Amino acid sequence: MRNTYEDTDIERPLFGEPRRVDRVLNLIVGTVTSIIVLITLVSAFAFPNWKPNGVNVFFACVIVLICASHLLLIFWYRQGELEPRFRSMIYYNAFTIILLCVCGNLYIHNVANLS
Repeated sequence: MRNTYEDTDIERPLFGEPRRVDRVLNLIVGTVTSIIVLITLVSAFAFPNWKPNGVNVFFACVIVLICASHLLLIFWYRQGELEPRFRSMIYYNAFTIILLCVCGNLYIHNVANLS
């Protein structure tokens, strides 16, 4: 006798079929955010000179940890383990991480003291 529970429920996504637009948009948001975080991490080690400042490296590492949890949230969303209402939280977190990277890069490159 076949187990009908396994045949029907495992193959079906949790909240219906994912839309292609959502998948592409999440991929773009995750990629852009990761690239900006990577630029911030490299800047923390390379600027203003080779001997990295500990505060800059610490700040960049905190941003990387926040980005890692954000990418995990995107992964769970794409797997169908999160409700669709979390999509707006993913976009909000990406925007916040990008703003944090902008602030970090301004701090690392010492833009406030240029004048």
